Amino acid sequence: MRAVVLLSGGLDSYTAAAMARQRGFALCALTIRYGQRHVEEIAAARRVAAALQVERHLEVDLDLRGVGGSALTDDIPVPLDRDLAATDIPVTYVPARNTVFLSLALAWAEAIGASDVFIGVNALDYSGYPDCRPEFIAAFEQLASLATKAGVEGRPFRIHTPLIQMSKSDIVRQGLALKLDYSLTHSCYAPLPFGLPCGRCDSCALRARGFADAGAIDPLVLR
Repeated sequence: MRAVVLLSGGLDSYTAAAMARQRGFALCALTIRYGQRHVEEIAAARRVAAALQVERHLEVDLDLRGVGGSALTDDIPVPLDRDLAATDIPVTYVPARNTVFLSLALAWAEAIGASDVFIGVNALDYSGYPDCRPEFIAAFEQLASLATKAGVEGRPFRIHTPLIQMSKSDIVRQGLALKLDYSLTHSCYAPLPFGLPCGRCDSCALRARGFADAGAIDPLVLR
């Protein structure tokens, strides 16, 4: 069985892809170069794809900087030291990003005859992005079967979100149980020179809390 996995090079997508492999899927990894300021994650995605021995790693250029509206693609400062308990949607939200990414993954899955797509979204320890919620995933899965030739011919698509109800510490524990090398990953939204994590953005803070709560040491801290 083949599955398309969205692979950003971050901790979550690496873990989700490894879980797909554990379930017996041959992995076709899709990485999107969308004009993100933390472009270091592309190199991380290549490292992760190699470690997972994916069948194919497709990199797609889709420059969202022209759309803007996000601190990850526009000239907007990345929030630092933000309260992780805040309920507002931060400016690191990229408008409709997961809708766009899943659409590309769906297109590739249909082209290669795959019915399964994995995405590492999480609805617990995250920054409040609306496109990480179970409701969105369920709606997109329904759309996938309505909007594709495969779907109308009776071959529905399944959008797998193995991490969606896991805390960040649970994700770390799962990855360590799978013997994943998290030193290969990149999570920071506002990396310092040479790609070092800032330690202050939401992504860094959530990652640090996840490792701490799991009683583990983040290998990136040891660099």
